Amino acid sequence: MSRYVKILFACLLLLGTAKLYAQNNRRICFAFYDGTFNADADTSVIANIGTELSVKSIKDFYKAVDAGNYNPLLKALLSYKQGHQLNDWLYYQLVRKTAQQISPKGKDYSNYTLYKWFLMVKSGYDARLALAGKKIIFYVYNNEEISDIPSYTVNDKKYMCLNIHDYPGTDLTTQSAVPVDINVPGAINSFSYKVTRMPDFTPADYVEKDLQFTYRHKAYYFKIKLNPLVDSIFRNYPVVDFESYFNIPLSKETYGSLIPLLKQNVSRMDIKKGVDYLMHFTRYAFLYENDEMNFGREKRLSPEETLFAQYSDCDDRAALFFYLVKEVYNLPMIAVLYPTHITMAVQFDKPVGKPLLYKGKAYSFCEPTPQLHDLRIGQVSASLKQVPYKVVYEYNP
Repeated sequence: MSRYVKILFACLLLLGTAKLYAQNNRRICFAFYDGTFNADADTSVIANIGTELSVKSIKDFYKAVDAGNYNPLLKALLSYKQGHQLNDWLYYQLVRKTAQQISPKGKDYSNYTLYKWFLMVKSGYDARLALAGKKIIFYVYNNEEISDIPSYTVNDKKYMCLNIHDYPGTDLTTQSAVPVDINVPGAINSFSYKVTRMPDFTPADYVEKDLQFTYRHKAYYFKIKLNPLVDSIFRNYPVVDFESYFNIPLSKETYGSLIPLLKQNVSRMDIKKGVDYLMHFTRYAFLYENDEMNFGREKRLSPEETLFAQYSDCDDRAALFFYLVKEVYNLPMIAVLYPTHITMAVQFDKPVGKPLLYKGKAYSFCEPTPQLHDLRIGQVSASLKQVPYKVVYEYNP
């Protein structure tokens, strides 16, 4: 019996044994990454915005749900968040699935969005709503550097749009939006896009992928465990700052299928040769394709997404190389950004080639993306030697 069939059976059993109780409650039960979320939504919190989307109808929705018994559902959400150590982004995915259970997105998008907003503000996040014509826009207070989604600023506080992906092609800078001013006590916290811990997925959810590359005339083979659910986590994930991006970890099973084997493969190599090995793995174990061709837009893949994806570009490989070097050797590194490329540089005991000097330290270039020539440690592409760059992330163990 599959995990999902078991969960469905458990949910049906709970429903069947609590018919009288369920007259005043809507049972919510669904699989969520490494567990099952169970909660009751009191029928007093079931509301509908109706056919007219307006500031008044939104305020009426809030008053109706706020007057209901929403605390058991909210308590279940926050308890699950704490028990499973969910970062804000993963908690928002839990809220999204909960809102989908209460008011399906495909049936009534406005109601679905309002439930997401309500559950987020009641969870303590400073989230806002606005109306742009017939579109309901959902913002959340965030003080991080996010570059590819709309935002607006109020009293020096920046609010990022959480649902712009639902309105492809919409330019909120040219379409005036009317704020919906609702004061929710306690909704003061900022929201973070940092993902510092992946869920402990059920091992049965993983699939295996074969990877291989050749290093110094020897072929190396890998059978990596990967979880397709990772794609759902990052499907609408924005372009975050490089510190947040570079520190997205692998999930437990993927880590266990790759990192120990890499450590074993480099165990008899000195550090520079081992880093060279990791550089060539990152460079040649995957096919290259730029984001515009692959996705039609800029998208940075997490290390686990890069391992899973058929194609990846220089951002993806820089993040993967950084993660591998950090886990295997934990060396100081910097990310070096050019106008059309990003590469890495590593600090060794003695630099290799012409070093890049940064804050009084010497770093050696380590190019993790395929180039016209097979660059060695300390070499940078000839096309970049005279191009200005900036260091966008510095890692010191």
